[in-house]
Amino acid sequence: MNRLFSGLIIFFSLGVFGQDKYPIDAFRPPLDIPLVLSGTFGELRNNHFHSGIDIKTQQRQGLPIYSIGNGTVTRIKVSYWGYGKVLYIAHPNGYTSVYGHLQKFAPEIEEYIKKIQYKKKSYQVEVFPDYGELKVEKGTLIAYSGNTGGSSGPHLHFEIRSSISQNPTNPLLYGIDIRDATDPILERLYAYPLSENAQVNQSNDKVQVNFSKQKDGTFLADTVIASGTIGFGILTYDRQDMAANKNGIYSVQQLVNGKLYTEYDFETFSFSETRYINTLIDYDHYGKYRQKIQQCFKAPGNRLSIYNTLKNEGKIAVVEGLSYNVELLIKDLKGNLTKVTIPVEGKKEPLLIKKEETKTDNYVIAKKPNNYDLGTAKIYFPANTFYKNFYIDLKKGKDTITVHNGRVPAHRNFTISFDVSKFSKEERKQLFIARLNKKLKPSYASTYKRGGTFTTRTRNLGTYTLAKDTISPKIKPKNFKEKQWLNNYNYLSLRISDDLSGIDSYSATLNGKWILMEYEPKTNTITYNFDDNTLDQTQFDLVVKVTDNVGNSTTLNSKFYRK
Repeated sequence: MNRLFSGLIIFFSLGVFGQDKYPIDAFRPPLDIPLVLSGTFGELRNNHFHSGIDIKTQQRQGLPIYSIGNGTVTRIKVSYWGYGKVLYIAHPNGYTSVYGHLQKFAPEIEEYIKKIQYKKKSYQVEVFPDYGELKVEKGTLIAYSGNTGGSSGPHLHFEIRSSISQNPTNPLLYGIDIRDATDPILERLYAYPLSENAQVNQSNDKVQVNFSKQKDGTFLADTVIASGTIGFGILTYDRQDMAANKNGIYSVQQLVNGKLYTEYDFETFSFSETRYINTLIDYDHYGKYRQKIQQCFKAPGNRLSIYNTLKNEGKIAVVEGLSYNVELLIKDLKGNLTKVTIPVEGKKEPLLIKKEETKTDNYVIAKKPNNYDLGTAKIYFPANTFYKNFYIDLKKGKDTITVHNGRVPAHRNFTISFDVSKFSKEERKQLFIARLNKKLKPSYASTYKRGGTFTTRTRNLGTYTLAKDTISPKIKPKNFKEKQWLNNYNYLSLRISDDLSGIDSYSATLNGKWILMEYEPKTNTITYNFDDNTLDQTQFDLVVKVTDNVGNSTTLNSKFYRK
């Protein structure tokens, strides 16, 4: 009864809050199908919070997408990665809607952007139409759903932003209804010793805390024996109805003896702060296990604005001989609630489990710039590259260096410079800086070449080496053959690939005239739409040239016929 009552209060307060602050009747849904989410706003992604909602498109592409309100198109971008094909519409009430991973735009917008692509002779473009140049009305067809850019499957990425600040806000606060009667899921609970000499359950390292479900639906954790300053972390997710996806939760509250210590939610955030997600999660744990534990306390370097309440930085000062009742409330936007109660007893016991600490010869002061000379390469960390001070592990080998490991996040780009003076000018042309994965497979790191020095800027710690690429890219027709008649074909499709440094550029001509080939890196495919053809001919000479990141290139010449 109490849980039901509290849930109703939360639901009511959220509803009133949304009505007061956001227009809940101004917009319509962007799709005409039942809305099911594969991703929620604020969801924890790699190095960023999810800035919108991901709407399932029934595992297919080509569903019509509509403008959620009257407005004007203010930005169109076509990119290999990121949002792929994306459209921005500014609305008179001060909001901008964003539609990403599109297959194609509506005819008028498609014609507009293709003219620019042909003028610039580039598939990747970004344009900002004059205000009012491309007007739309509520319910106007603006695009078709797709899987372009960094999408891992067909869906619509949808956002609502402030037109002034460009800060994204949770689209579900605008009256877009998603069926959700499911409580968030608490997978694991952790306790952290945070101060010097602090301990939890006879450990000065974090420990997992067991919990069990009670008759009233809440959870009760095993008693935590602690001393010093401690904090808690949770591995949690939310599910909406009709979907099995593990989506992000909306808010977390932490109460200590009835007093609110921590409260944060995913109503809104700014893009400038989104990388600070690496201070909200336990990044060391993430680096080891790829699991994102949300810390209910504020860690060093955390500058997030998502906190509504933060007493003592969410940290709990445990005094010997005293007892504490800690409650964690995990909620979704519909008011569904998961509650776990954690009894804490203040008691110092013999330390049985000691945290492993590795000290090296090099100690990084996060607020200061740091330089290291490893002979083969030099590393420069600008001030505030990292969130906190730490001992950094640096190793050098022949044309290879190791910069610590992937369990420490970098907030800013740092620089690695390799000395390549021992290589001839001809050899340098095919050399590049590569980052090695766990299986020692190299991947291209953007390499800037100046004389005897190669430089890359990156945020990824790990192992870097000099690699050599001597093999040119490959080009292979996918849906046609040499001298074939293609009268009934809508598209011309080819596969392009490179074995090492990766594709840098490509271009194609028909009878000497540049044509637009749409590139999909996920399938290594470039595609030409015959609707673009304005040549009044039946014989076509196709020339496709592909160049990799060190300058190796391949040219394909092919002939086909079409009436």
